[in-house]
Amino acid sequence: MLVLGDVVTDVVARYRAPLAHGTDTAAAIRLLPGGAGANVACWAARWGCADVTLLGRVGAESAAWHEQALRTAGVRPRLVVDEEVPTGTVICLVDGAAERTFLTDSGAVLRLRPGDWSPALLDGVAQLHLSGYLFFADGSRATARLALSAARARGIPVSVDPASAGFLAEAGVDRFLDAVEGAEALLPNREEAALLAGIPAADPPGPPSPAEAGEAAAKLGSRFPLVAVTAGAEGALVVEDGAAPVRVPGVRVTARDTTGAGDAFTGAFLAARLGGASAVEAAAEGCRAGARAVLRVGGRPG
Repeated sequence: MLVLGDVVTDVVARYRAPLAHGTDTAAAIRLLPGGAGANVACWAARWGCADVTLLGRVGAESAAWHEQALRTAGVRPRLVVDEEVPTGTVICLVDGAAERTFLTDSGAVLRLRPGDWSPALLDGVAQLHLSGYLFFADGSRATARLALSAARARGIPVSVDPASAGFLAEAGVDRFLDAVEGAEALLPNREEAALLAGIPAADPPGPPSPAEAGEAAAKLGSRFPLVAVTAGAEGALVVEDGAAPVRVPGVRVTARDTTGAGDAFTGAFLAARLGGASAVEAAAEGCRAGARAVLRVGGRPG
């Protein structure tokens, strides 16, 4: 598997009391390697994919640290070192319910350039996965499109994780859908799926209902051969070849930190598919990985 995506430094702050504006709030804070693309690669390796390569761009100040973390996780890093901009940084605010809110400085992530790409990276590859964050800036979008086109020319399936409902709304749904045209599999969460399917946001704001998630999955399934929509502890919805959505139950656990749960699902899902599992079987593996992820702090398998 080849993954193109983001490598970032996560500052994870877990707090229990409500945030006290203008003063201190006690928190447990850890500095961890992260990034949706890097997390997916690590979970795919943990879930049995024997050969995973990650292409991403990082700043010089933490390149060695990130490279070592990826190697330790069983991933072959192909990190482009940016001498001008630091590694992307995400502040992950995790509340008492284990729900996370991100403050994101993309840093070097969105500076992945077409010159960083080589078609030779696809030699021997059976799956290309693209992190949606790459589609939120012109240069990295062009790089992702180059990789997608090269993979299609070789008959290599491509999967895409839309990554962020907030960034999707800013970048534009139509622009994103046009950019990922030709991908075989789309792996959004239910908020991203509803946005991409044109389902109006809830008022007051909240996650889409099960019916809305099913409607979104069905609409996206008419555009992509394979869609898997994640819904946290409620599991996932799988649509293949335009058929009716199939619900895959989640695994109930007491979460510590939901950061990276969707990345865990995606990594395990893709690893299972490469191992010969059906889409529904792979989604069940993804749900198991997601449940394991929320027991840990941070987005990596550990």
